[in-house]
Amino acid sequence: MQEQASSLLDKTLSRLLPLWGEIYSGRRSLDKLSLTPDLNDGDAEQLKHWMDACLSDHGGEVAARMRAAALGRSFMELNDLGRLRFLTLLSENYGADEVSIAQLIEHWQNSKGEKRAHIASQLREALEPARMKLLTQFNELPEGIKFLVDMRADLLALRKQHPQLKPLESDLRRLLSAWFDVGLLHLERISWNSKASLLEKLIAYEAVHEIKSWNDLKNRLDSDRRCFAFFHPNMPDEPLIFVEVALVNGLAGNVQHLLDEDVPVLDISQADTAIFYSISNAQKGLAGISFGNFLIKRVVRELQSEFPQLKQFSTLSPVPGFCQWLKQLKEADPEQEGITLPVWLQSTLDTEFQYMQFDQHQQTFVEDLALHYLAREKRHHSEYALNPVAHFHLSNGARIERLNWRADNSDKGLQQSAGLMVNYLYELAEIEHNSRQYSDFGEISLSPRLKKQLKGLNL
Repeated sequence: MQEQASSLLDKTLSRLLPLWGEIYSGRRSLDKLSLTPDLNDGDAEQLKHWMDACLSDHGGEVAARMRAAALGRSFMELNDLGRLRFLTLLSENYGADEVSIAQLIEHWQNSKGEKRAHIASQLREALEPARMKLLTQFNELPEGIKFLVDMRADLLALRKQHPQLKPLESDLRRLLSAWFDVGLLHLERISWNSKASLLEKLIAYEAVHEIKSWNDLKNRLDSDRRCFAFFHPNMPDEPLIFVEVALVNGLAGNVQHLLDEDVPVLDISQADTAIFYSISNAQKGLAGISFGNFLIKRVVRELQSEFPQLKQFSTLSPVPGFCQWLKQLKEADPEQEGITLPVWLQSTLDTEFQYMQFDQHQQTFVEDLALHYLAREKRHHSEYALNPVAHFHLSNGARIERLNWRADNSDKGLQQSAGLMVNYLYELAEIEHNSRQYSDFGEISLSPRLKKQLKGLNL
């Protein structure tokens, strides 16, 4: 059901085009904005003229709103090349006025008292790029924030090959960070009775364990399951991030069993553990604007309130990047100091763990490598864990509780994580301490068993 993600974008565009077209059609004395799909040179001049008009105060707020609607509508009708040219023009031509900034700095340095304070205020305004005013105008349009979120998704995909877009992406991130402050978000439980359009988005946005059918989704929303999402008041139909939870007895150690539609539903009064088995960021344009730590803490409170008998809150998480790290070890110069992989493991890497038949010694060796990878491999010039999932949960105050062998036998699980999964345990009394120790010193919290295992490693 992966095709649903692109079809959802098409639906968003098809919904916004007539919406903003209605706003634009209400114009009176405005020129018509008509662009070719690839935004040729002649169109670029027309577009710049239109952007200048959006930034002027001529005609008041209503006219500005209509101009912004026409601008957004035109952007959505461009092809990939046209969008790149549109974004480049906005990034390169609508920054801060450097001449004015230099003059104001000189005046500020040579002034005193009340005049100095006034110039400082002018300087703050001058430091704001002109495009920020233009971007803010979209906030006044129906689903305008969603439009900006999707625009940033385009920028993130383009900026590596087109560094001229980085200033625009940075400004848009700053704007969205303010608008998506966690205090403005509300938590909502999603159930099988939620709107079909919302359920369709869960299927499209699920990023960890693909939802393969409507029956699969229904199973994930059964009475012994919970799903929660953060929403923004200006994007009420769009989940920002969502977490899927299974209510079980004891720590879960196999995701296929957890998602098996034939497993009987658990009497939830008997559950003592909540397993967070999937956390998905639903909006690519909000990458780098973190809600996950707040989401987990809010969901824990919700579950404690509904199920006071719960004693444990844990994840069942993949280890993305583990197999890639093993391949780097395999390809490393054998003359250099480091971990040497045995021949049997190198052969298994060639088949991406699809046909692994390991004895106990071999299993222990792979688990030791995984523990080393999670607890000792750090980011470049950093004390933080190299693995992104470990970094996320350790930052939030969890500890690495247990490694699970053959816990995810899907193709993705074998190719990325060698089938291994991890329980990150949220020990409520220790969360703040663990989070602080990790953030300040890079100290990784481990269960007593794993701490002993790590101490005895000799790789």
